[in-house]
Amino acid sequence: MRHARGYRRLNRTHEHRKALFSNMAGSLIEHEQIKTTLPKAKELRPIIEKMITLAKRGDLHARRQAAARLKEDQYVAKLFDVLGPRYAERKGGYVRIMKAGFRYGDMAPMAIIEFVDRDVDAKGAADKARVAAEEAAED
Repeated sequence: MRHARGYRRLNRTHEHRKALFSNMAGSLIEHEQIKTTLPKAKELRPIIEKMITLAKRGDLHARRQAAARLKEDQYVAKLFDVLGPRYAERKGGYVRIMKAGFRYGDMAPMAIIEFVDRDVDAKGAADKARVAAEEAAED
């Protein structure tokens, strides 16, 4: 029985797990939709929901708490400037997890985790901007 077991360890150390979820939360904030394994998606959901709740609060202390969990300032800025106001009227349930079959190499169950009212154009926008800037630099 798994009584009093709070979370999945995912066969990683505490530091590795902390870095993993920090990176995944940043990627989800940037792209608003990511594909990962189902257990990782299920563990990421409460982390990102708490981040959105901090963004809805919007004060300086909440911004510093979010900055302590995320790796880059651009993620904190988007969280507080875009996502916080977007979900201001919503009481919870900011992300959804959809099962996406199994990975070919090891048959791991895959899932897509995304924001409920996501901006479809946000996915890959940074990569498109980077490629356009590189092409402009070549010319």
